Amino acid sequence: MPRVKRANKRRLHRKKILKLAKGFWGSKHRLYRIAKIAVDKSLVYSYRDRRRRKRDFRKLWITRINAAVRNYDLSYSKFMNGLNKAGISVNRKMLADIAVRDAQAFENLVSAAKKALTAA
Repeated sequence: MPRVKRANKRRLHRKKILKLAKGFWGSKHRLYRIAKIAVDKSLVYSYRDRRRRKRDFRKLWITRINAAVRNYDLSYSKFMNGLNKAGISVNRKMLADIAVRDAQAFENLVSAAKKALTAA
């Protein structure tokens, strides 16, 4: 059986791992064995956090909307319920942006939500 030499494939694989570890601190970007562990962990984190980012932004938007609505003596849940009853469908990202940038438009939305709540 012929002798198998893996120098080429092995070097390419190690270079790929070390390239992914570029910018890591200390021996994590120099030593293959440690770099492999760090790269595997970082790939797990990036996969997880791509999903978590969506949750975090939704939480941020809800917090901003709630803070803006409290100025009009209304809670977030009652505000959203009022918007649904009024037939206004604006997503939370846009609502948070309106609350921060355009106070007059947000006030109109709040008054529409309050009107729908009292009518029901």
